[in-house]
Amino acid sequence: MKEEIKQRLQKDETWQRGLYMLFFIIIYSISKFLVIGVMLFQFVTIILTGKVNEQLLKFGQNLSTYVYQMTLFLTFNSELRPFPFSVWPNGVPNQEIHYRDE
Repeated sequence: MKEEIKQRLQKDETWQRGLYMLFFIIIYSISKFLVIGVMLFQFVTIILTGKVNEQLLKFGQNLSTYVYQMTLFLTFNSELRPFPFSVWPNGVPNQEIHYRDE
């Protein structure tokens, strides 16, 4: 049992994923403020113009999809690393989930 744990601790892939996870935890924290900013700006835009900002609407959808992709990666539901290690999302989340091969 101890030998199995020792072998897992020596795997470079495990530590590499841990570093990616730390990176995405930081990005995830920043993205929360971006979501709040988009929300507030859209609210002010509706008050001032009576309609939403279409460009910001699309960015908000892409940002939401990005947060979803990060959450999948951070919770081990996907091995696909989100942007900047893959393309920036465009539209709604892809229903295809890239699960671990274990």
